[in-house]
Amino acid sequence: MRKFMLFISHSAAVALGFALGIYALPILTAPPAPDAAMLQERAQGAAFSAEFTRDLAGSDFLHWGEGRISLTDTQIVHEGKLAPGPDYKLYLLPTFVEDEAGFEGLRPQALRIGDVKSFSGFVLDLPEGVDLTRYNTVLVWCEAFGEFITAAQYR
Repeated sequence: MRKFMLFISHSAAVALGFALGIYALPILTAPPAPDAAMLQERAQGAAFSAEFTRDLAGSDFLHWGEGRISLTDTQIVHEGKLAPGPDYKLYLLPTFVEDEAGFEGLRPQALRIGDVKSFSGFVLDLPEGVDLTRYNTVLVWCEAFGEFITAAQYR
């Protein structure tokens, strides 16, 4: 019985350490976020803007985003915070969704813009030729775990 209890307790400690490592690694390896002045400058003259909020159906205490998202002709700028996590991607969608099932249903129509590497604001360049009027939603998705993080409808 003692060996069994030791096995259970050690297994639980290893599982907890692994989970904490998955959570902490993106924070430890994230590049520095752009400073607030640079984010504000890049967001000026945005064609569209919207707000990420924490109160979406697919968001929870580990998967959320908040702040302003601005779309210019050449860039997408986020001024705010995202829950830290691995392998975040930014997508444009033609229809607003607020959870995993909604995104999975629209994934074939989604346009992947790029990798989100910082959690306190980011700037991503739009691929050449992207017509923002063909879409109405910006979405952050965790590819590694298939988790919805946040979304905002900009038009």
